[in-house]
Amino acid sequence: MSTLEQMYQQVILDHAKHPVGRGLVEAASVEGHLAGESHQVNPTCGDEVTLRVDVTPEGSVAGVSWEGQGCSISQASVSVMTSLVEGADLAEVARLDGLFHDLMSSRGKGLGDDDAEDALGDATAFTGVSQYPARIKCALLGWAALKDSLARSGALATS
Repeated sequence: MSTLEQMYQQVILDHAKHPVGRGLVEAASVEGHLAGESHQVNPTCGDEVTLRVDVTPEGSVAGVSWEGQGCSISQASVSVMTSLVEGADLAEVARLDGLFHDLMSSRGKGLGDDDAEDALGDATAFTGVSQYPARIKCALLGWAALKDSLARSGALATS
């Protein structure tokens, strides 16, 4: 195993052990904020995540909280995603979602674009995961929950 692969595995293990945003928070009662919740299950392995999102009237993600169970890849991916999208506007969230999906389609080759990989930060640790189709669904579970919760909040209709 190369040093780079070891570093990537460590990032995933660190996020799985010390997840960002874990623990559902009640929907914000701040006037004008939109809140949405989604529960997603990966039927192939049983990983689950329930995710809540709070969106400001200006269209920025004010907060993400989640609860889930499953493999370290699914739990770490939700944690990394939470770190990436909190504070981001909806256009940036959509861009990051697209980049992460592109990464998951790369079959382990990465994006080949330093700016895109910089934007993904710790999420590039999942480059190796993209070599294993069964694990890609684990890594995308949280992103699916985020998109669904944003849609349920009504924030996508106003942006």
